Amino acid sequence: MRISPDQTVLWEWHGLTLNATIVGTWVVMAILVIGSWLVTRRLTSTERPSHWQTLLEVIVEGAASQIRDVTEEDARRYLPFIATLFLFILVANLMDVVPGFETPTGSLSTTTALAICVLVAVPIFGIADRGFGAYLKRYLEPTIFMLPFNVIGEFSRTLALAVRLYGNVMSGTVIAGILIALTPLFFPVVMQLFGLLTGAIQAYIFAILAMVYIASATRSHPGGEAEAGGGTAEHPSASDEQGASRHG
Repeated sequence: MRISPDQTVLWEWHGLTLNATIVGTWVVMAILVIGSWLVTRRLTSTERPSHWQTLLEVIVEGAASQIRDVTEEDARRYLPFIATLFLFILVANLMDVVPGFETPTGSLSTTTALAICVLVAVPIFGIADRGFGAYLKRYLEPTIFMLPFNVIGEFSRTLALAVRLYGNVMSGTVIAGILIALTPLFFPVVMQLFGLLTGAIQAYIFAILAMVYIASATRSHPGGEAEAGGGTAEHPSASDEQGASRHG
């Protein structure tokens, strides 16, 4: 039994191979591009939008709401990246029910590529929000001795993202294959329906974890603004108290 779509070679010529992972990835991308074009070509602001526009608005508003809950910031700057990750993984996992289609998320190379996208996006958003120096300073917190551990942590959570998604998709494939061999009538249908649910959940978890990692890189150190400003209205600084006593 073939577990990974990397093992399914569809075309080979002089060392160049075209496997099911590459084909599946391009099929999913084509579905997203064509689908987005069909949905957005006739957007309207009337009171009775089309069913496709309503579905699009539900997805966009839902993704924006989740991003706001995690970051407590404006969701528009993160929405294109996070929503793209979510939709790609979701469509790829849902396509697994199509006979003959091997989902690209069942390949460790695909999940690793998605995790690397998150790895690159984290410092990009962090530097854009906090500045180059302030972003690099977070690797030295709380002490400089934590630098190697913080760097290792960046790569280890990227590896965890890739392995988590790959493991969940692969495990569903293996279980379905075993059940098909044992009971080829009833259980495979149940597992396919269960796979649709778990595929959607895995897409959601991946997107949320990516947003959590980005949010941790863009948020300032707690209490930094209060320390820099010398105090707040609830907790005035010592100089503020002395000035108030002199004027009193």
